[in-house]
Amino acid sequence: MSIDTAAADIDSLLETLEAVFAGEHDLIANAANMAALLFQTLPEVNWAGFYLLQGDELVLGPFQGRVACVRIPLGRGVCGTAAERRETIVVPDVHEFPGHIACDAASRSEIVVPLIRAGRLVGVLDIDSPVPNRFSDADRTLCEAAAALLIRSLDT
Repeated sequence: MSIDTAAADIDSLLETLEAVFAGEHDLIANAANMAALLFQTLPEVNWAGFYLLQGDELVLGPFQGRVACVRIPLGRGVCGTAAERRETIVVPDVHEFPGHIACDAASRSEIVVPLIRAGRLVGVLDIDSPVPNRFSDADRTLCEAAAALLIRSLDT
């Protein structure tokens, strides 16, 4: 069961993010607000947040939801795989993803968007849902656009 995010909802959420980011250039501050906004706005989501690159692993950053895994090696799990490939990964059922790292057993589907700044990996945006096949193409569009806004906020 996929829940489509309407184009108007996407535009509204992105406008809200732009307003929240206005005048702020700190990654942690903006990531924290973005995680809160996505967690509160997107239906049927049980975790929304960030893993930030430190050395050769992703380290837990700002998030909303239950306690999470702290360190994820590049190439491991959905987050590490998306980071290593530098491409968005949408997983309809995490139990079918090879090497999935189960931080919350209630999670069933996941979307992970890499954060790329000036050609370098900064980290990933990670959103989980207890609903299988939760994330649609519209959700992918929203998450990728939100991630791009976050990265742009660091430079302006």
